[in-house]
Amino acid sequence: MNVQLSKFRMPIADKKKAIFESTLELVKENGFHGTPMSLVAKKAGVAAGTIYHYFESKEVLILELYHYIQQQSIEVLKREDRADIPFQKCFFNLWHGLYTYYSKNTGIFRFFEQFVNSPYNTGQSEFVKDDFHRLLFQFFERGIQEGHLRPISSKILGTLAHSNIISTVKIQVLGGLKLQNGELEQIPLILWDGMQNRNDKS
Repeated sequence: MNVQLSKFRMPIADKKKAIFESTLELVKENGFHGTPMSLVAKKAGVAAGTIYHYFESKEVLILELYHYIQQQSIEVLKREDRADIPFQKCFFNLWHGLYTYYSKNTGIFRFFEQFVNSPYNTGQSEFVKDDFHRLLFQFFERGIQEGHLRPISSKILGTLAHSNIISTVKIQVLGGLKLQNGELEQIPLILWDGMQNRNDKS
């Protein structure tokens, strides 16, 4: 799959943003197969020809949307990974930051889930080439190097943490299981307890 992607950090035109948001809503309701370009254009309030001005095909639209929303996840990660804050506090801030982002943007969450299991994902999910996972693993490598986390693979720790966040969103927001006061906070505490280096004195 050889698709040239645009510069995702550039400001996005209002019409292009409307197309992205409409695609997210339609994919959430109908899946990828039930979301043709004509329906996206109609929901976004743009002419059929306009959508092809921004995206030459549905494949390009889906891939650009994936990178656009992934960039928002990256911004959460960058915001919470701060050298001036103790690693343990960063860990809990990151867990709650990503949990809040996913739970408040269920359309994005569902899009990611469908994308991973779709033909559009060919070659996109290699973690070593994925900016989000690269930065996530770097965060956990920092914790290992500073002696706060067990000296095992940062990829294992990062994958466990992110999977834990995703699973919590699934059962709490999408699955209808409502945790009581204080129960949500116990989840990252248990995760930290399992990852923490027993020799860490911080």
